[in-house]
Amino acid sequence: MVKQIKRFTISGKFVEMSSTNKKVIQALAETISKEVEHFNKKEAECLIWKFNTLLEAQKRHDSSVSGLDRNRFKNALHILFEMTDDFILDRVFKVFDKDSDGFVTVEEWIQGLSVLLRGTLDEQMKYCFQVYNLKDSGFITRDEIYLMLKDSFHLEHQDEEDEINELVEIVLKKMDHDKDGRLSFEDFEKSVKKEELLLEAFGSCLPNFKTKKKFEQQVLEKQQDE
Repeated sequence: MVKQIKRFTISGKFVEMSSTNKKVIQALAETISKEVEHFNKKEAECLIWKFNTLLEAQKRHDSSVSGLDRNRFKNALHILFEMTDDFILDRVFKVFDKDSDGFVTVEEWIQGLSVLLRGTLDEQMKYCFQVYNLKDSGFITRDEIYLMLKDSFHLEHQDEEDEINELVEIVLKKMDHDKDGRLSFEDFEKSVKKEELLLEAFGSCLPNFKTKKKFEQQVLEKQQDE
């Protein structure tokens, strides 16, 4: 009988899942689970495995990569969570990629998923604000609101653009509490706590309940049973 060997990734390098290396994976999972909220050690192991399967396909084209590139990452979120807005997914990638090196590492992958899947409202508000803060200025500006609403409604004609401008004014009237013509995190936080539906006001950047449940069952629960 041929022994089946699993392969995982640590710091961008593949390792065979021998009994010795399994301990290395467990040690990595334990470290990550202590640094990242919401996932225990076993769940972190499952997420490392899922990350490895995603990265392995990418390594067929470039064996030197140390993490998921933008396209592979966006494709993963599309398949796993049915997130399809390319404009928003570019921003989600940037938020996951904490060190801005153009790749999402296994640690960044698990840290990001902890917020997407199990984050508190406070954590998800900070995450969504980062996604919507297109220029990373610390504020969501009038122009940024316009761009995101235009993307969400897929509008192109001039008369439709006028409608978007009207929507921008409505949004600012509702959410710009200090009336400075832009949204600070405090404005965003106050608005969302008053009306939680505003959490994703400028585009879908969180998985819905159905896809989260499916991911939990297929990746976290199933692999723990194997």
